Amino acid sequence: MSLKGKRITLGVTGGIGAYKAVEVLRLLVKEGACVTVVMTRGAEQFVTPLTFSTLSGGRVYREVFDPHDPLSHITLAQEADLILIAPATANTIGKIASGIADNLLTTLVMAASCPVLMAPAMNTRMYENSIVQRNIKALQSLGYHFIGPEEGELACGYTGRGRMSEPEEIKEMVVDILTSKDLEGLRVLVTAGPTREFIDPVRFISNPSTGKMGFAIARVAKRRGASVILVTGPTSLKPIRGVETIHVEGAFDMREKVLERVGEVDAVIMAAAVGDFYTERMERKIKREGQLTLCLKPTPDILKELGNLRERPILVGFAAETEDLLKGARRKLVEKGLDLVVANDLRDPDSGFGKDTNRVIIVEREGEEELPLLSKEEVAWRILDRVRTLWKRD
Repeated sequence: MSLKGKRITLGVTGGIGAYKAVEVLRLLVKEGACVTVVMTRGAEQFVTPLTFSTLSGGRVYREVFDPHDPLSHITLAQEADLILIAPATANTIGKIASGIADNLLTTLVMAASCPVLMAPAMNTRMYENSIVQRNIKALQSLGYHFIGPEEGELACGYTGRGRMSEPEEIKEMVVDILTSKDLEGLRVLVTAGPTREFIDPVRFISNPSTGKMGFAIARVAKRRGASVILVTGPTSLKPIRGVETIHVEGAFDMREKVLERVGEVDAVIMAAAVGDFYTERMERKIKREGQLTLCLKPTPDILKELGNLRERPILVGFAAETEDLLKGARRKLVEKGLDLVVANDLRDPDSGFGKDTNRVIIVEREGEEELPLLSKEEVAWRILDRVRTLWKRD
């Protein structure tokens, strides 16, 4: 788990966004974090402490002068790896910016030496107020982190910027902040998803790839400090904050974008399931009348073309096979001039297209390593560890 062993103090303040803090807590706990919740009196008007206590599995802290724990503002501050305030109201932001410590949450922030992340949530006009903006900028200049707010319909009836960021995005930023930046300085291009080769305006040749593996690699690389370009075929996955994303349709589009940007990067990880064949596209929809015969031609071999470059980056390819897995992976490694091949057996019901897990063999010229069944994010970590070794060696 990406937050396993991390101690996070979640501060909840008095805004309608407090209901989202419940989901934020659930996601943090699911990632393995130990979360302690601190609530202001205003927050208790929206969600009960019992809700947070049940989900965190621990006590909810509410008062500075607690006879059972008079130094809670010190211990909570010093034990935390990160303090997250979600939602962060204009009032709480203003207090912290002014050095006011008149409740448990603002007091422990004053005593903290760990990173502090705030997720503002308020009415649009309040957020745009010059005093609030000044306070946010002042805190940012001191190293405080902010996420959001987002555009959308607000509880007060306004539509504009002021909605608290979604819990998944907040969780992702927490992971970003707490992840060691051992790939800082690395520039990596990742491809993801399927390609579509159209037969006519409504039909195409494709494959079941969902893009999960490529997106996981891009996400983990970004967390670890790399500069990431993601070239993706059609998927339903949400964009990754902080990753430059280029959308393409077919193999020829992907080839064009990859070759256009390859000179800017240190490594290319081709996790996309690029279609092997295409046919000449019909301008009109084909009628269903009798049999249809298609003449299929090979699409460009992007990896091989990259392997033939005079000055090429580190190259990682994927091999999805239904038989002779290692043989196919080793052949791909040599024939395409790759540094690394990630091989997975399409017959394995727990890995491959559409799954959240993968069981792969990492093949290099010196040998191979068979990994157990892991989440795709964990597989991404292992792949990037190998890329880091090759990058540092160069």
